[in-house]
This record gives sequence, C-alpha cells and structure tokens, in this order.
Amino acid sequence: MDNKSVKQKFLSNPFSRVILGILVCALTFIIAQNVVGKLIEFTSLNKDFRNLFKGIIASLTVIVAYKIFFRLVEKRKVTELSTKSIAKNLIFGTLIGVVLQSLTILVIYLTSGFEIVSINPISFMIIPFTVAFTVAIFEEILIRGIIFRIMEEKLGSIIALIISAIIFGALHLFNPNSTLMSGTYVAIEGGLLLGAAYIYARNLWLPIAIHFAWNFMQSGVFGAITSGNEKGNGLLTTKLTGPALITGGEFGPEGTIQAILFCSIATIILLYLCKIQNKLIQPYWRNNIMKAIVFKR
Repeated sequence: MDNKSVKQKFLSNPFSRVILGILVCALTFIIAQNVVGKLIEFTSLNKDFRNLFKGIIASLTVIVAYKIFFRLVEKRKVTELSTKSIAKNLIFGTLIGVVLQSLTILVIYLTSGFEIVSINPISFMIIPFTVAFTVAIFEEILIRGIIFRIMEEKLGSIIALIISAIIFGALHLFNPNSTLMSGTYVAIEGGLLLGAAYIYARNLWLPIAIHFAWNFMQSGVFGAITSGNEKGNGLLTTKLTGPALITGGEFGPEGTIQAILFCSIATIILLYLCKIQNKLIQPYWRNNIMKAIVFKR
C-alpha cells in the first residue's frame, strides 16, 4: 500500500477528521489570540477595546482555518460557512436567542426574583459582547461544525444530535459552580437547540447567532451569571433571588427549569420543520439496509 492511499484513508476516517479539525481550529484560535494580544499592547486602545479587537481577529482567523482545512481535507466547498443568506440566518438566530433568554428572565421577574440595582453606561456591554460572539463562533465551529457534522454522516441526525449535546453539556461541567444537573440543563437547552438549528439551516451562522444572543442578553443586558462563570459588568446591574430552580442559583439562568422548557419548545419546532422539509439524515447503516432490501426485490 503506497503512502498516498494511507494518507487518503487516514483523512477520510471520521474520527481522524474530528481530531485534526479540532486541533487545527483550537491551535489557530489560541495562537491568534496570543499574537494579536501582544501586538495591540503597543496601541493606545483601552483594555475593553483591546479585547474586542483581539476577539474579532481570533474569531475571523478560526473561521478561515476551518474553511481552508475542510476544503482541502474533504475536497468540497464549505457551504456551512457560506455568506449566502448570512444576514437572514444571523437576524433570525439573534431573534430566537433574544426571545428565549428574555422569556427565561421574565419568569424570574414575575416571581419577584429579578431586581435592577443600577443602569450602567453602554460601554459596560463591550466585554460581554466580545465574550459572547467569540465563544459562540469558537464553540459552534467545534461542536456543530466539526463534531456534529462529521458524526451525522455515519450516525444520522438524531443520534449525532444526542451525542453532540451530551458532549456540549459535559464541557460545561468544567465551569465554576457547575454541577451534573447544570451540565444536563445545558446539554438539553443548548446542545439540542443549537444542533437542531444547524440541521434546519445547514449553516453555522444560525446556531452561532442563537448562541451569541442567548449569552449576550444574559450577561451583557440582564447582568446575570453565564454558565457559572464570575459575574461581570453589563448594561444592568441586577440581583436575582428565589429558588435555584427558577433563578439558576450560582450557575445562572441557564440552570433554570423555564430555560429547559422554552428551549425545548424551540428545539421541537425546529426538528418538526426539519422533518417535514426532509432535512434529517438517516444513519449510514439504515440506508445500506434499505438499499439491500430494494435490491433483493
């Protein structure tokens, strides 16, 4: 067997593509952040705008790295990051994220658990804005763009959706103040919803927009804790009180029963649309079985 055939087999293996894709994108992201961070230290920009600029460059770099890597390895046009219909997907996704997070906070407000302490300057939103879009782009490329998309080729949409959601939730177990329950919540409300959004759009911009809007509204606007991380500045300085089931406790609104409910409804709607529009991919072995049955007939 020659070296070329070994290389082709290695790169065509789903597991190899997942591992290599994650390594390429993660290393590119880390290097870009560090290099840009060092360079902008010589500018007169304040810390918030430095982080914003660093986040923009790192995000653009990882998008380019993803497109180049998978275009070369899979020898195809990377349509999941196509700019076609990008505005529609970003607007639609942002609206979904805003509505879902607002409904989650509304339940806390209606139970007298949401108190506005102060309204801050717009500049307080720069850091949560930067974190929200950087995390959304990086995580969606890794989880939905690499892990889910490649698993879906062999396992089908539903199985790949469940596995990628479990991985997404498990990754959040490493966050401060995280528990097995909060990780489960994230897997259901985030992992399933964002995976369903990708299946529906067959484009990463929709889940990226939902992910961004959810996180930004949570921390940048409502001033709440995001995924158990340290509470930062936002447009509003707020105080959440009441049972953890409704407020999320130290993990934040993502760990609430209403977040599960609202996100699950959105997931079911998207999956229903996927089904009636024939966007769900069947497992590889099921297609082979069906072909065998047809051939025998």
